[in-house]
Amino acid sequence: MRLLRPRPTPPPPAAAGDILAEAEALHVRLGARDVLTGVDIAARAGEVLALVGPNGAGKSTLLGALAGDLAAAEGIVRIHGRPATEWSAPELALRRAVLPQSAALSFPFSVDDVVRMGRAPWAAVDPDGDDRAVADAMAATEVTRFAARPFSALSGGERARVALARVLAQRAPLLLLDEPTAALDLKHQELVLRVCRERAHAGDAVVVVLHDLGLAAAYAHRVAILCAGRVAADGPPGEIFDERLLSEVYDQPVEVLPHPRNGSLLVTPRRSL
Repeated sequence: MRLLRPRPTPPPPAAAGDILAEAEALHVRLGARDVLTGVDIAARAGEVLALVGPNGAGKSTLLGALAGDLAAAEGIVRIHGRPATEWSAPELALRRAVLPQSAALSFPFSVDDVVRMGRAPWAAVDPDGDDRAVADAMAATEVTRFAARPFSALSGGERARVALARVLAQRAPLLLLDEPTAALDLKHQELVLRVCRERAHAGDAVVVVLHDLGLAAAYAHRVAILCAGRVAADGPPGEIFDERLLSEVYDQPVEVLPHPRNGSLLVTPRRSL
């Protein structure tokens, strides 16, 4: 007699400020190397949390741990209040969506096919919502006009936007995005961060790895600065983007200036040209 697995159920709506993912005293080892050491962090509904820091600081590793994809050597990761290890894969897929740094496919799927893959977790829950979710995600990332084109025929920036559309179509309340602006031009960098803010305004928790400190200052509600596997500072960018701290973390002189027109933060390397 074959036992049927219970159908996964989507999470109830979160209230603003609810913690949808958190790490406590998190240590992660990859091979023999300690990549994260004693990290405490929380992602809250209604908030964009940016992870910044130099190469090798542990940003992508922390994102993978918060997704439940990397095991903790010590400490704990909770997703929607439960240890990440206690969720099944179908349950996790309804609660968090992950955008990796790169997207590659071996088969000639169309753009529409790729975005529709984000609806797989909902096949046994709400398949009737697929078309609307896919259309909304493609419109938000401005990829609707090439929906029928093969994914393999797109530019790097176009592929990045299609990959983000797949994540948005998943409609999980926790979005974990690893360098979503890396391959994008100026217009679409702004587009992606506006989408992040819109998702947070709608009640999602968004965690995004960024290298551009100016984008983090402009769009993140909260920033965690990572250095050598630890959180050097965590808070609103206006409070923690300090010239001395950033210069030490990046080993590069940094200036933090008010915008002359609106007073927002501008973060730039100090140059002697």
